[in-house]
Amino acid sequence: MLFLAFATAGCQWTSQGKNAQGVQLFQSGQYQQAAQVFQQAIYQSPTGADGYYNLAAAYHQLGKLNRSSTDLDQAELLYNKCLDYNANHADCYRALAVLLVDKNQPEKAQRLLEGWFNENPGNPAAKVELARLHEEFGDRQGAKEYLQQALTVDPYDTRALAALGRIQETEGNAAQALANYQRSLYRNSLQPEVAARVATLRTAVNAGLQTTPAGDTRTVTSPFNPVR
Repeated sequence: MLFLAFATAGCQWTSQGKNAQGVQLFQSGQYQQAAQVFQQAIYQSPTGADGYYNLAAAYHQLGKLNRSSTDLDQAELLYNKCLDYNANHADCYRALAVLLVDKNQPEKAQRLLEGWFNENPGNPAAKVELARLHEEFGDRQGAKEYLQQALTVDPYDTRALAALGRIQETEGNAAQALANYQRSLYRNSLQPEVAARVATLRTAVNAGLQTTPAGDTRTVTSPFNPVR
């Protein structure tokens, strides 16, 4: 049993190394080569959710670049495989929802995220993603309602606060946007885009000036970035 434990640990270490190697290829735009390395990581750790997520991300990018429905279908299968091994893999839920929208299946993305929240009512991440989905389809009020629900679960959820602040800033409510950006930074100070909006809004609010709304501050990373 000790031998098996050490063997498993060694296999996991090797798999992590392959994932890290694949991430470097992915970040340099070599998606096909990254997919090959992520496949090796899965071979070495067949139950590792991150390997399936990473491979799905590579196929997702290939599908978008090549307009390949086959690659997008493969990405969907692999994202679901990831969730089979980690039923609360936030990055995977986020990326799968993006993929479903890419495949013109927003209703399926909605059901996916609603199911995630129903199974994990103490996790606000699903509500933040539902807000993103609604805003992308022009339902700003629905997006705000989902963000408020997320903040009911966790009043200092950084992504919910940043997203709500961005919507409020877009609507011209600079003072309230500033307050929510500041609350987001209080929990996580490593958000340069949010920090930049705080600096801009603080000056504007004090001077009574109009501001240019921020870009997307709802999430720090791409929805389908691989993980090491």
